[in-house]
This record gives sequence, structure tokens and C-alpha cells, in this order.
Amino acid sequence: MSPPDQRFPPERDPRLGHYFRTREYTERLCEPLITEDFGIQSMNEVSPPKWHLAHSTWFFENFVLAKYSSPFRPFHPRFRDLFESHRLPHPGFWSRPSVEDIFLYRAHVDAEISALYGSSTSDQQTELEILLALGLEHERAHQEFLLCDIKHIFWSNPLRPSYASSAPISALREAPREAWFDFAGGLKEIGSREAFSPAAAAETPRHISYLNDFRLHSRLITNAEYLEFLESGGYQEPSWWLADGWAAVVKHGWTAPLYWERSDSDWWVMTLSGLSPLLVAEPVSHVSYYEADAFARWRCSRLPTEVEWEVAVEASGAKVDDGNFLENERFHPFACDPEQHTLGPMQFYGDLWEWTASSFLPYPGFVRPQTDSGDYESSLMCNRMVLRGGSCVSPRALLRPSYRHHLSPESRWQFTGIRLARDVKPFPTV
Repeated sequence: MSPPDQRFPPERDPRLGHYFRTREYTERLCEPLITEDFGIQSMNEVSPPKWHLAHSTWFFENFVLAKYSSPFRPFHPRFRDLFESHRLPHPGFWSRPSVEDIFLYRAHVDAEISALYGSSTSDQQTELEILLALGLEHERAHQEFLLCDIKHIFWSNPLRPSYASSAPISALREAPREAWFDFAGGLKEIGSREAFSPAAAAETPRHISYLNDFRLHSRLITNAEYLEFLESGGYQEPSWWLADGWAAVVKHGWTAPLYWERSDSDWWVMTLSGLSPLLVAEPVSHVSYYEADAFARWRCSRLPTEVEWEVAVEASGAKVDDGNFLENERFHPFACDPEQHTLGPMQFYGDLWEWTASSFLPYPGFVRPQTDSGDYESSLMCNRMVLRGGSCVSPRALLRPSYRHHLSPESRWQFTGIRLARDVKPFPTV
């Protein structure tokens, strides 16, 4: 579904090109949807697509226009309550506002942002640019959530519809053979290197942590490797699982990663291009922290800590631009090239978020930011695990070495995967 014709009015300020490109891309991601798709909420973690469109717009209306516009007139007096995070539950039960109203809301706010910026002094524009940058980071995060939610919505539909044209089928029939790379421990500095930004508050302050020597697997774990765990009875053996993890297996009836389906003797997987044969060389995706941890135990390994992950990324020279991100519009993780396995660890960025063994907690010396735009991240620093590296539906501009994503340990609907770690010198047993 395309937005109404009045999108992006001619009076938009040309200096806000990045703002409009980001906002326009969010709407382009919605073009394959039909009107009925926009209002579906297939589970509590999923938000309807039209809520993402409205919530990302609410940020700019609430934190920019409401503060700087005079007089400020909201597009609709109830939208602040409707589209603030966690303000009202179950938006999938709402038929109104309509999809067309949501697109008109976006167009209205964008026109007001453009007019406000054009009429501001240079000092005001500097303040506006800081808030707009934060809002665009928020919008990019919701581009990823939007695609994750669409995938779950389409998987929940018995017709298994396709969002995108078929993703390129990997010609690789086997993954690189197993390899491990060692990294020196010691006192290591991690955290954001950038000047303070509210968007990176959870990555601050930069601080020193101590590490023992450790080693990381060269790539993400593949479907073939995870199949071995599954077929060996991994989902029936509680000894591999954390107590809470085994409780989740029993509660949810997990027998395989999310989106896997068995037909006779063959495994299939739901993708954003519809059902596809499970390709064994591709990295296993849509696993919870509990599944990742159980697999690691079964392989006599463990998950890396987030400190180990960040240190390894910097030591190996991995570049964000090398990753498979949203901009590739493949919407699916790549298999590793077997010829590259001796060059160093691969797939640090893009493809799949990598579960770590670290809880999402404040860094030592963390100071909760006092900003008008709120402090959503620190309110979630409980009962969540850190993931690193981004996924095939993460906008590239969202990622940096210090970026800390976080999910509840049961979450499976985002593009999550597994990298293994080990100690170089196992601790002596008593």
C-alpha cells in the first residue's frame, strides 16, 4: 500500500534530506502490504505495522514540535496516548485510526518539522538537529521491528504469504569447516567512543574490564549444526538447559527454532519471501537465548560475553560496512563462504544478532540521562540479555561496535543467532 499523494510536500526544507529519506524508506517498507495487514497483532511482542508508522511519528511530534512550535497544535488530541510506548495495550484490537489517517499524520508532522526548521535560528537548528538525530535512530530501530513483526504476522497466517520477491538462494551447500580464533585477555576498554548522545547512553561510560584469554568460533552456527542438536534429542533433554530455559521449552512446546516446519522428512523455514527449503549452510536464526545457551552447552562451549565480543571485533578489524544489512534488501542471513574461514572471524556484523552471556545492565559509572525525550533504555535494564552485531533487517546506520541490543531471553521473533566461545585455559576444578 502506497501513502497518499500529499506525501512530502514541496515546501520541505532541503537541508533535511536525511530526515526525509529515512522517513520515506519506512513507508517504502510498507508498500508490499495490503490495508488488512496494517492492523494485525499476532502476539504480544508484535506491534501492528500502522502502530510502528504512528509511534515513530509520535516521537517527532511529542519531543520536537511540542517543545519548539508556537503555537503547538497536535494532529489529534488522543494520538499521544495511543502511540506512546506501553501507554495502551493491544493496539491490534483497534480498527481506528485508519491506515490513511496514519499516513496523513506522518505527512502533517513532516511538514511541520520542515517549517519549524526553516524558521529557526542557527542556535535553535543545532538543538533541533540533536533531537532529530535521536528521532531518526528511533525510526531506524522501528524499521527493523516492522520487518520482524511483518514476518511473524505472515507466518501466523495459514496462507503463508510472501512479503518480498524471492531472496537469492545460496549456492553454498556447506559452511566453512570449524575454526577457532584466540584473543588475549587483560584489561580492556569498551563502550562508546563517541561524544555523549542520548541514543548511545546505554553504551556509556567507556570503561575498563578484565578478561581472561578466550577464543571465538569463526562464524555463526549453521542450520546443519543446529539440526544435529535437535536430532540428538536436545529439546527432550533438560540437562542441557537452564532451569528457566527448560520451563520455556515445556511452556511453549518448543521442538525447533521459530519458523521451522517439518514436512515428511524435509525441513522448511518461513522467510519474508514465504516458505523455503531449509538450507543447511545458512546460519540458524530465530532462536532464543535459552536455545543458544543450551546448544553451546551441548557443544562443550559457552556464549561470549559482550565484553569479549566487542574486544574481538576491534582486534579483528571487522567493519560495519562488510555486513549484510537492511539496505541489501535480501531480508535473510547469508551463508559463509568456505574459502574465507582462515582469514579471521566472520559475520560479526549483519546477518543475525548474536546472543551474548551478558545481562543488559548499566555500565559502571552509568548516569541516567536527563532529557526531554525520556530515557527508555535504562528502564529496560532488568531481565534482558545483550545481543551484538545487527541483523539482515537492521539499518546499517544503526550499528557501531559498542551498540547494545537487548531482548528477553525467551524472545525468538527477531533475527537472532549463535556464536560460540570458549576459555583458552579452562579453570581448574577442585
